[in-house]
Amino acid sequence: MEVQYFKRYSYNLNRDMEFKVYGHAGRPVLYIPCQDGRFFDFENFKMTDTWAPWIESGQVMVFSIDTMDKETWSNKGANPRWRAERHEQWMRYITDEMVPFMRDMVNLRNGWTGYPGIMVFGCSLGATHAANLFYRRPDLFDRLLALSGIYTASYGFDGYMDDIVYNNSPVDY
Repeated sequence: MEVQYFKRYSYNLNRDMEFKVYGHAGRPVLYIPCQDGRFFDFENFKMTDTWAPWIESGQVMVFSIDTMDKETWSNKGANPRWRAERHEQWMRYITDEMVPFMRDMVNLRNGWTGYPGIMVFGCSLGATHAANLFYRRPDLFDRLLALSGIYTASYGFDGYMDDIVYNNSPVDY
């Protein structure tokens, strides 16, 4: 299985972000780890074994990214508005930086042109983020696999609600 590691500066987050790409060709899949997760969790939790038939046959390329949960959903001691704004920056990192990178890579690898739809998936809080991306941005994400998610922002924001938190809480919107 082809595996590539990347560390790239994010202008939305004002810091380096790490991610891995598994596979040599196929449809793009964005993996979001569990709460406080890291890009290497896809591999460390043996998900590569489960996805190997599709990755190795060139049906999918999995892009595994970092979460920002330690600064946002899990950071209950910080100002909730700041946490929500930081989460929204992470969402823009995905939509404005990762999605174009993913599309460029799969287009190059597959000989495609255009804007291939992306499957987004995650487990636990990663499923919440995946569902949120899918529902908020159907122009980018056309398939969803969300396992054991908590689909309300009340989990991370303890009753605090504003416009940003609302837009990140699928149960509410």
